[in-house]
Amino acid sequence: MGKKRIIKKSGKGFDQGRKERALSKSAKKRLERGILFVEATFNNTKAVFTDEKGNVAMSSSAGALGFSGARKSTPFAATKVGELLGEKALLIGVKEASVIIRGVGAGREAVLRAFSGKGIQIKRVKDATPVPHNGPRPPKPRRV
Repeated sequence: MGKKRIIKKSGKGFDQGRKERALSKSAKKRLERGILFVEATFNNTKAVFTDEKGNVAMSSSAGALGFSGARKSTPFAATKVGELLGEKALLIGVKEASVIIRGVGAGREAVLRAFSGKGIQIKRVKDATPVPHNGPRPPKPRRV
């Protein structure tokens, strides 16, 4: 029958090995400035750093760093995402960035604070959260 394999799940949530692996992949081109797109949903926090034309230079998310379940949407997980992207951005020579934030999740400001904490100057912050003008047609009233 063979040995039974035991899979241990760590309760911490953050995987240091994934962060080191993400930092080891260095980008090929140098950038002076770029745009940071942050998508903060109720389930995850994703961040993408692009050049000024919109070509993706690097990206990360709370799920990619090893957080799972409800921990993905916490401000702590968003802080780790911002720190990782800040370190990657410093490696390719970024000095200033514009930020565009989408969504209403808990990690909105946490990503921005951690990213700017690495010494990158933030030029402007724009909130581009999609807001419905009228939305879909409401359901018909219930007949009892």
